[in-house]
Amino acid sequence: MRAHLLAWTAILPLAIATISPARAQTPAPLSADQAVFRDLFKELVETNTTVSSGSCTAAAEKMAARLKAAGYKDDQLTLFSVPEFPKDGGLVAVLPGTSKTLKPMLLLGHLDVVEAKREDWTRDPFTMVEENGYYYARGASDMKGMVAAWVDIMARLKKDGPAPKRMIKLALTCGEETGGRFNGAKWLAETKPDLIAAEFALNEGGGGRTDGKGKVVVQSMQIGEKSNRNFRIEATNPGGHSSIPVRENAIYDLGDALAKVRDYGFPVTLNDTTRAFFAKAGASRGDDMGRAMVALSKNPNDASALAMVTSDRGYNSTLRTTCVATTIAGGHAENALPQRASANVNCRIFPGETAETTQAALVKAINNPAITVTLVGRIRPIAVPPPLDPRIMGPAEKLVAKYFPGVPLVPSMSTGATDATYLGVIGIPTYGVPGGWGDPDGNGAHGLNERREITSLMVGRDFLYDLVTAYASK
Repeated sequence: MRAHLLAWTAILPLAIATISPARAQTPAPLSADQAVFRDLFKELVETNTTVSSGSCTAAAEKMAARLKAAGYKDDQLTLFSVPEFPKDGGLVAVLPGTSKTLKPMLLLGHLDVVEAKREDWTRDPFTMVEENGYYYARGASDMKGMVAAWVDIMARLKKDGPAPKRMIKLALTCGEETGGRFNGAKWLAETKPDLIAAEFALNEGGGGRTDGKGKVVVQSMQIGEKSNRNFRIEATNPGGHSSIPVRENAIYDLGDALAKVRDYGFPVTLNDTTRAFFAKAGASRGDDMGRAMVALSKNPNDASALAMVTSDRGYNSTLRTTCVATTIAGGHAENALPQRASANVNCRIFPGETAETTQAALVKAINNPAITVTLVGRIRPIAVPPPLDPRIMGPAEKLVAKYFPGVPLVPSMSTGATDATYLGVIGIPTYGVPGGWGDPDGNGAHGLNERREITSLMVGRDFLYDLVTAYASK
């Protein structure tokens, strides 16, 4: 899932967001160990893991084989699946630590990818193609590059040593993109919590962005995310013959209700993460928007700063709960008054709010007792925001300064959702880490011709290795 891409585009000056295509750095020739890593990445992206025709179980088995070849014993590798969805399996690997006091850390990654139709793509989505400094394939950006890095790190630490002080666990799961069927992170959290128990977890959601010309201009640590809920807004009416219309019409009533949803603004809210985000990201901009962001971080009641910041849709979403109509249905015949009309309203709920408080706000905004507002659809847990912990931020800040001199590390809250939601509720704070980077156009994640810059993949691999070993040593 890469919903955070929109928010990251918004961090950069708006002119940058229109640059496409991005220009990749010319990659250096691969070293021997990078070539091995490239083969691992290639194996992952060329393993189809879509819900329609792929198999996460096959991908998990291939990663288990690589870890076993690196020296993992059978009792350190747990392949799992459920009978109802045998192709939606995953893997948990455990690398023991030497410390008896440090609690484990968890590396989390999803194996499944968004659907990709060959007839729509310029290249075969499940054949890795190297072109103009990029690797093209479905999953190249979301998120098999990070999955490959996690497996690579676990293999190198096992094979080459030394053993880390802190136990490191790896959980590769299915269903983050297609969790309406089965979600492996949810299954592990609910049925095998001891297997993945950890003091904290590292996940997707962070990372860097370029200026569209190959230069990395910002890195992010994702600290928290919104929760996703859907509500059905419905109007009903006795109906009747269309030749004798009446004012009380379910479609009109629904339209009036949706107009009120459109016009309703949820209260502006800041937490530790978003306050730090606006302060640091704003200071890095050096323009009127940046100054407004800094002012708002100091005083959320600053009307002029708020007006400017909320004029950007990404920033506006970072500041409050948002609800938007996404689908609509109504009527039963072309020559009849509608008896029923409904719409789905998708809400992204700010941490601290709940489905119930959001539902109540919608009911109040609509202000029509004849309109029903019903919670529907897939229910993820309400996200539990992790703390803005200096023990997490500190090592990452040092490494960003080392790898990307002068580039800020900005804490961010995702306006989308990841599998971190399933870990937070069982007491595992989960962070989306920096390292690799993408371009302002999103690199085709969830879309056509998905790609990952080769230099980003290789530098990101080294960064994550250093980050994991830093956390594992203290």
